Amino acid sequence: MNPGYELEYPRRRRARWYTLLITVVALLIGARVAVSLVIDYAWWRELGQLDTWTKMLGYSILPGVALTVVTFALLWIAHARGMKRAGTGLREHPVYARLSSLALLLLALLLTAVLLDSWQAVLFFGSLQLPPEAAGWRDPVFAKPLSFYLFQLPFWKDAARAAIVLGILAAVLHWVTATFWRITSRLPSWGDQAFEFDLQAELRLGEAFASRLVKGLVAMVLLAMAVNAFLNRYMLLFEEHRTLVGVGWVDEHVRLPLAWLSITGALCAALLVLSGRYRLAAVLALIIPINAIAPRLVSAVYVRPNELALEKPYIRRHIEATRAAYGFTGRLREVEYPARLESKIDAAEQAVLLENVRLWDWRAFHDTVTQLQALRPYYVFADTDVDRYTIDGKLRQILLTPRELDVRQLPDARANWINSHFIYTHGYGLVMAEANRITPTGAPVFLIADAPPQVRGGGLKLTRPELYYGEVMHEPVFVRTAQPEFNYPAGDENVHSRYEGQGGIPVGNFLMRLAVAFWRGDWNVLLTGYMTPETRMLIRRTIRERARELADFLEWDSDPYLVLTPEGRLVWLLDGYTTSSAHPYSRIIRTQSYGSFNYMRNAVKATIDAYDGTVRMYVFDPEDPIIGVWQKLFPQLLRPASEMPASLRTHVRYPEGLFRVQAEILRTFHMQNPESFYNREDLWDIARSGGTQDRQPEPMAPTYLIAQLPGEATPEYLIILPFTPRNKDNMIGLLAARCDGEHLGQLVLLELSKQALIYGPLQITARIDSDQNISKDLTLWNQQGSQVLRGQILVLPVEETFLYIQPIYIQSPQARMPQLKKVAVAMGNQLAYRDTYEQALADLLSGTAATTPVSSQGPAPAPSSSPASGSAAASAAVAPSAPASRDHRFEAIRQHLQRYKELTAQGRLADAGRELEAIEALLR
Repeated sequence: MNPGYELEYPRRRRARWYTLLITVVALLIGARVAVSLVIDYAWWRELGQLDTWTKMLGYSILPGVALTVVTFALLWIAHARGMKRAGTGLREHPVYARLSSLALLLLALLLTAVLLDSWQAVLFFGSLQLPPEAAGWRDPVFAKPLSFYLFQLPFWKDAARAAIVLGILAAVLHWVTATFWRITSRLPSWGDQAFEFDLQAELRLGEAFASRLVKGLVAMVLLAMAVNAFLNRYMLLFEEHRTLVGVGWVDEHVRLPLAWLSITGALCAALLVLSGRYRLAAVLALIIPINAIAPRLVSAVYVRPNELALEKPYIRRHIEATRAAYGFTGRLREVEYPARLESKIDAAEQAVLLENVRLWDWRAFHDTVTQLQALRPYYVFADTDVDRYTIDGKLRQILLTPRELDVRQLPDARANWINSHFIYTHGYGLVMAEANRITPTGAPVFLIADAPPQVRGGGLKLTRPELYYGEVMHEPVFVRTAQPEFNYPAGDENVHSRYEGQGGIPVGNFLMRLAVAFWRGDWNVLLTGYMTPETRMLIRRTIRERARELADFLEWDSDPYLVLTPEGRLVWLLDGYTTSSAHPYSRIIRTQSYGSFNYMRNAVKATIDAYDGTVRMYVFDPEDPIIGVWQKLFPQLLRPASEMPASLRTHVRYPEGLFRVQAEILRTFHMQNPESFYNREDLWDIARSGGTQDRQPEPMAPTYLIAQLPGEATPEYLIILPFTPRNKDNMIGLLAARCDGEHLGQLVLLELSKQALIYGPLQITARIDSDQNISKDLTLWNQQGSQVLRGQILVLPVEETFLYIQPIYIQSPQARMPQLKKVAVAMGNQLAYRDTYEQALADLLSGTAATTPVSSQGPAPAPSSSPASGSAAASAAVAPSAPASRDHRFEAIRQHLQRYKELTAQGRLADAGRELEAIEALLR
């Protein structure tokens, strides 16, 4: 046997195994990609957005293909011309030609991935379709519209950078190829004694620069550098300085003129290179240190000593641009609010506002509902939403929380594949209550509760309580199977249902089940016998994930909220934002939820049906250039706001995410005077209040409520947030965003007088803490094993003053079920503290509340004398000689006696004893 054959056979065998392994890996990767495409196709088809999906695929692929072809062609030509310069060619080396072409193609793909942002290119061409009036704000230096900075400038910057990189790389490749093949062609002659090899001569660059191709490439690089220098002028509008963002005095008077020197130098260098004068072209590099040194020198010698005088107009530009970037221009109305401490309010005129005060803090409501309405351990209430509904013909503030199913709370949920995929597929129902109604025992008054849902008046109805899409979801789940789905518990048995909607991907045939099994890596999908020809698979069921999958070019709010429509369906509403860091002169803000940006708009509001998963996206800010371009690209996905059903339109609100960002910006940019802004004379803070349990001061959260703004005829749904001066606790301003009808999106800033003291929430908290009656109650409840929970203070602008309301709850440490125990209401120097909001408000409006000034430096002093019971404090403050006051005290005694009987019947003897103490105090 041939010994060479014995060595060759194992090599061939190993080669076949390697080939087989590579083929299997390639097939698995290809199958994975193909299966993902099949699932995506079915999912986008379910939502009726196939056209959008195909466009997205095309937009993400075509720019990359185009740049790859251009890059490959340029590199291939440079490589081929380099071989020709060395006296050879690709045709003479066919194997090398194929391998080198493959390597260049891979290099082109890599460069494309690094150099190209496909969507930036798509947005550039999409922005060209915008009408001139939709281009947006114009900068004060170059008079370019906002669309230029959002779409065109980034594209041209990327194009110039790509030209520089590709030109240098192609020139280097040409020189390396020519040198390599010239050296290689002489290697066979090394054995000849007459052969002389000068490596230094072979590597010299002069030979390479003699090539017309290299001259052209170097000239292309220099031209691209000239273009980049021209574009860098616009980048000055984004530079952060100590006092402003954008072009300052030095930029306008020194750096911009010097930029033309760089541009001219690069163009002259390109011409010199084409004419072969490389040394003279290199001399032009002296421009670089001039550009670096001159601005710093002028800034240190001339600008710094006169900074305020010179920078004042540029600071004004910075303020105006930042306010425009965050949506204040044309939308913010700043009102001088003449609030006074000693002011009366007309209860009859303010009836709608006073009747809709939210007594249930969402945290207390959430804990109470979890105890009363969870029904089973696997039901959870992930979030509580605040909204407004018309109940019995009247506008009412509502708390609403969906009852969702968390399969992780089921015993052995992961081990039992059938439970999580076929049986426990959805949540059920919701709990709805008026925000201001309390039962005698301190619990919420439910409008909708229990399972099956019990609708208790209000003209409401619920026809589809099942929640297949929500905030707490697992996936995938399969519906319309041979296995009935769990609907809700009923005693010792469970009620089952069958999905009747059109949501989900059809997986009734074997091929789709095979695709799903491969996609999920779960072969139970093929092996189970519960599948039927009508079976559908529900995926991407979490609200934010579903919206993000459809439109990942938007930032989605972290708090979707549920709406009950008049038809009885449950629909989620979710706000979408457009953000960018490309607004000239605007200050960048950094957030945990949405990253860093200096431009933000609430451009889109999405609706997602909780039963069938139908998604609709509506454009609510057509003036936003960013959403304008996306709407041009995906008209089927993004619809006009006018197409939103009226039943949902009434529940649209100003989003908290945008409101928080605007409030943070307004802390500084409410100052529009450049001198005040420069000196930071009037910085604000978000108002603080006492914490809910540990009572540590913390910034207040924005609050949704029904209130009446100054100058308006009727109360409306608002989101508000108060401000205090930096490092002080008195209130200086209040920002409100309007949510109703044509006023949606309008902002109102109530600016308080700097000469008058208006109490802030933390000062009211200090007043409540220092009141002897209140502090005694809080101490007593905490000592009895209960836990006091303080609701967030509500700050309501009413006529020419502010009304402060804080509900106080108690709960057992073992069972987190807060019950409303007391309500503190304050206005000016008056504080009322009673069992119910109505009682406290009556005391306050009648002038019988305790009166104690609040110290601006610390807690308020305690009253000199007060009754033993906090609930009797307001009654005892009435003069004994007034008959009306005696009648008031008799009514208070009657209420305490009735309360004593209720508490005794419930076995709450300690609480009943305090009612007796209150009666004794009134009798004294």
